[in-house]
Amino acid sequence: MTAATAGTLLILFLPFLLSLAGKAGTPRVLCLVISILALLLSVEPFGAGLPWIIGMVVAIVSVRERIYERQAAEARRLKKASSEDRGEAPAG
Repeated sequence: MTAATAGTLLILFLPFLLSLAGKAGTPRVLCLVISILALLLSVEPFGAGLPWIIGMVVAIVSVRERIYERQAAEARRLKKASSEDRGEAPAG
């Protein structure tokens, strides 16, 4: 396998690799299918563009949701800890 072929495969499967950082399983499967579709359509010039862009959007939204979920959990944890420090009853 040449370096160009390995690089092309890496770029085509980038949405799937990025979606692995997300939490949910559905975007992973969707990005895998879209990456395979992009690989099959890459025989035509610019044929893989649209599937690749859609896969990247799905993967980025999946990772963004995981980041926001972690930030919200951390904020809840800090709020609970501060209320316990003041001697208040836990809110939830």
